[in-house]
Amino acid sequence: MAAGTLYTYPENWRAFKAQVAAQYSGALLKIASTSPAFTFGHTNRSPAFLSNFPLGKVPAYQGDDGFCLFESNAIAHYLSNDALRGSTPQASAQVLQWVSFADSEIIPPASAWVFPTLGIMQFNKQATEQAKEEVKRVLAVLNQHLNTRTFLVGERVSLADITVVCSLLWLYKQVLEPAFRQPYPNVSRWFLTCVNQPQFKAVLGEVKLCEKMAQFDAKTFAEMQPKKETPAKKEKGGKEGGKQQQQQQQEKKEKKKEEKKATPAEEEMDECEAALASEPKAKDPFAHLPKSSFIMDEFKRKYSNEDTLTVALPYFWDHFDREGFSIWHSEYRFPEELTMSFMSCNLITGMFQRLDKLRKNAFASVILFGANNDSCITGIWVFRGQDLAFTLSDDWQIDYESYTWRKLDVDSEECKTMVKEYFAWEGEFKHVGKPFNQGKIFK
Repeated sequence: MAAGTLYTYPENWRAFKAQVAAQYSGALLKIASTSPAFTFGHTNRSPAFLSNFPLGKVPAYQGDDGFCLFESNAIAHYLSNDALRGSTPQASAQVLQWVSFADSEIIPPASAWVFPTLGIMQFNKQATEQAKEEVKRVLAVLNQHLNTRTFLVGERVSLADITVVCSLLWLYKQVLEPAFRQPYPNVSRWFLTCVNQPQFKAVLGEVKLCEKMAQFDAKTFAEMQPKKETPAKKEKGGKEGGKQQQQQQQEKKEKKKEEKKATPAEEEMDECEAALASEPKAKDPFAHLPKSSFIMDEFKRKYSNEDTLTVALPYFWDHFDREGFSIWHSEYRFPEELTMSFMSCNLITGMFQRLDKLRKNAFASVILFGANNDSCITGIWVFRGQDLAFTLSDDWQIDYESYTWRKLDVDSEECKTMVKEYFAWEGEFKHVGKPFNQGKIFK
């Protein structure tokens, strides 16, 4: 079974292919998409990264055994199992056919149509209209093929479905409004079937289909373009003034050179990467809360490096700020959907990955109890503030509605017992009624 790290930036649809494939195959895949593990535009320009991945592009995969791969289709293929790749020579060839179809027939028109609506590319009416016609042709081909089929190849999800779904993702989210997709019911039925599989949802979250076709916004496009410096006005002053001006211009040139070395130019990125790198920094969702005396990072260091029961737990209760933080119990609402243990754990991991920006202000221990086809997921979460943190940002709301949440009284014996058992991964867990299987820590 493959095990390694996937380097990417958040919400990279190319990386989704490998991530979903790993969900199905059981490959042990760690995602490095945020600092300090990976900083897009810096880590991928470093000599160490370029020695393994000469193009400096992501996604890029490095196995625990040192094996390296770039190009998203190759990575997804490597992380798949035989069932995904096609169990017969014919099925394998058909999978490759649809993977190639996605790259050559879907991505070009999808990019030409969707990118201007995201502010990544300038709008060109003729190019957009042509892209719409090409998308119609692609959807017609898929609709005909799926007229008597549930999936693209065989009777189960394959790498063909994973690749084509990820290639269509932005179309369905951004521009394929109900009227446009109405002539292609088989495609929409298949797309929704796939994205609602647990393995897809663990990576993509809830996929909301477009209700109104997005349009090009000139203001958004202008805001996403790199700002140009206004040339300095010429100053009077004879030779001395001219020398001084030349010196200032030379200093500016040197400064710009240094800045270019420190920050890669947007032209070096592809359009998707440039757009993500250009996104304005979001406001801190916790900015409205007063400062707290409880230093979450210090507790996390104690928890990671020292004994849980004798050091980390006493530190937690000695320094916990009851006004500034709250403790919650969570329970997965659909235990009947939990089958194989590794797939259930992937659900937890997928949620954690989508909550990366919450880590600074939260800590959690989430545990899978029971065995295959008889399990449940519950957890203890510590949040800054007195409310559920998920409601503070749209980006954090993908998974939390799949759980029931109960705020605990931090001074109760119930809370203290739960915190102890969940932090230490040992105890009676009387409220669960199933044996401990394995746990995941969000920190």
